[in-house]
Amino acid sequence: MSSAPRPDFRKNELTVLLERGSAVHEREDRLRFQTRSDLGVGKAFLDEMAAVFACCGAFEWVALSYLAISSVLIGIFAQNLSHPVRLLSVQALLALVIVALCRAEDNVWTQTSISPANRHGARRGRCGTLTQRFWHFWRHWYPHLFFLFCFEQLSVLVHLVTPRWQDAKLIVFDHWLTGVHPSIWLEQFATPGRNEFMQFAYLTYFVYLLVLGGILYYREDWHGYWSVMTYSAVGYAIGYVIAIFFPIESPWFAMAGSWHGELHGGPFTAVINFIEHYGRVRGAAFPSEHVAGSFAALWGAWRHRRWLFWVMLPLVLCMCVSTVWGRYHYVVDIFGGMVTGTLGYVIGNWLMKKQEEATNIG
Repeated sequence: MSSAPRPDFRKNELTVLLERGSAVHEREDRLRFQTRSDLGVGKAFLDEMAAVFACCGAFEWVALSYLAISSVLIGIFAQNLSHPVRLLSVQALLALVIVALCRAEDNVWTQTSISPANRHGARRGRCGTLTQRFWHFWRHWYPHLFFLFCFEQLSVLVHLVTPRWQDAKLIVFDHWLTGVHPSIWLEQFATPGRNEFMQFAYLTYFVYLLVLGGILYYREDWHGYWSVMTYSAVGYAIGYVIAIFFPIESPWFAMAGSWHGELHGGPFTAVINFIEHYGRVRGAAFPSEHVAGSFAALWGAWRHRRWLFWVMLPLVLCMCVSTVWGRYHYVVDIFGGMVTGTLGYVIGNWLMKKQEEATNIG
């Protein structure tokens, strides 16, 4: 008897089973797709939104809240702007970039390629791939670019609500408080050496948050790092909103011609003049964002790196004087900056505690 048909039979049987199995899998895939399409779209969207909310910290909520508040104001007072739609588009794009950056950084650090034993260390940025370290870096350092963007944008938003400068009120207040016009009175003490020192003190503002943040970043004190950024974000945001409602252009413009001449100095004076020429914002003088940011960083140093607080304190105080010496601010601007910077610390500290409590509960 020939045995030739038996392999054909087995082959045909196997083929039938495979075809049936394939058909079953196709039906199951179609059912799963239909279930996701018909029943799971809303849940998938909610899950994604929950993931977005989870990866955003206190700093992001402050930043996104400021963008939301300023966007509402742009919409309400759109008639006072030349290109309100363009501004709203930029605001929306910036918000999307912030959320996307947080989501991307969260995704690369939750990959299954990271073992549970190494995940804690990898999240600190010392381990992991180049891609992971890249997103980790930008996730932590983009706040500095956000602050710069918001400050420069004030040149457009400064007359959003109030069309006229309000400097006369602060000039009167300064004279009532001191008995003189401080910027004019200080000119009698100006020498190239003193001017140079004051401009150096003014320039130190740009390094306070960078140095403090850099130390916390290097030491992997992530809670301290984001606390300091949140203090700064709250202080700046309060100042930005006040500047929108109460536009002040500073003594440099409002009292131009009251001095006998420019303040001459050396290289630091030249650097400041360069920065002021290309980055000056006409407006946003009250409260002083320089002072607000410096005090937020100063309080952050007090809480997280006490030794650095004592190093920064004399520099910050000299910087406050330099803002009046250099004719950038009124005295009341300085007090306003101290208050908003301190409020930034108080409110930011509260937000960080609330975030920590929510994380522990979750």
